Amino acid sequence: MKSFQYAGKGIWKAVKTQHNLWIHLVAALLVIYAGFFFQITRTEWMIVIVAMGGVISAEMFNTAIELIVDMVSPEHHRMAGAAKDVAAGAVLIFAIASVLIGLLVFLPYLSDYYEINC
Repeated sequence: MKSFQYAGKGIWKAVKTQHNLWIHLVAALLVIYAGFFFQITRTEWMIVIVAMGGVISAEMFNTAIELIVDMVSPEHHRMAGAAKDVAAGAVLIFAIASVLIGLLVFLPYLSDYYEINC
């Protein structure tokens, strides 16, 4: 039970302090809305959920790495900066992959929607 409390505390800390996490959470809410609106399939839901969870998790790993690097290297150090840059790059790669997944899932629905309604 304590593990869940610690995890919840970490999630809440990240939500309260990380602007980029808020951006990812808003995007996730929009994707969830679109999923219900277009009634995507169960398989598409699974793929979209993994993509959303992956980006949010990557952002939280990035935050953890930044906090640790700042703790052990409060002064500017080339390697500390490189570690933070690599972690941020990992988030970017996952976010780009998730956008591509979103396009693959939602473009056919958008196309059908505009074909019917325009």
